[in-house]
Amino acid sequence: MAIHMRKLSDELLIESYFKAIEMKLNDDFIELIMIEIKRRSLGHVLKASS
Repeated sequence: MAIHMRKLSDELLIESYFKAIEMKLNDDFIELIMIEIKRRSLGHVLKASS
């Protein structure tokens, strides 16, 4: 799964994270998205958006 996430743009990854939270998707899935966000050093984007 992580390999597929690498193909997502940063913007789409962040949008996917917020949509997954909004839709109350599985916590494990949200964690996978979060791991990729951290791998890309995009945590600051989440803080700015919340």
